[in-house]
Amino acid sequence: VLHSLVDTGNTVVVIEHNLDVVKTADWVLDLGPEGGDGGGELVAYGTPEDIAACTDSWTGKHLAETFRRQDERRAARNKRLRAEGTSKAKPAAKPKKAAAKAPAKAR
Repeated sequence: VLHSLVDTGNTVVVIEHNLDVVKTADWVLDLGPEGGDGGGELVAYGTPEDIAACTDSWTGKHLAETFRRQDERRAARNKRLRAEGTSKAKPAAKPKKAAAKAPAKAR
């Protein structure tokens, strides 16, 4: 649902703790470092990958683990598909060359 809102030109701002949602965000503001009186500071900001690389961020540490598990599952799936001799991946179509634009003319 969130992606469909973005796809139609909307800006979506959420307060979220589910890392499966956070990892798909375009931009993350990580507030903390703790909750309540121990929080309220901007710990890290950037893409989910930027946050995952930030060792000062609790969210980053957990997000890095989420990415690691995701990569392991993908690698295991690809290995299994190769062993079966099948792959769902299809070769990418070659992009068509754009027609050359005419040079701009002075008015």
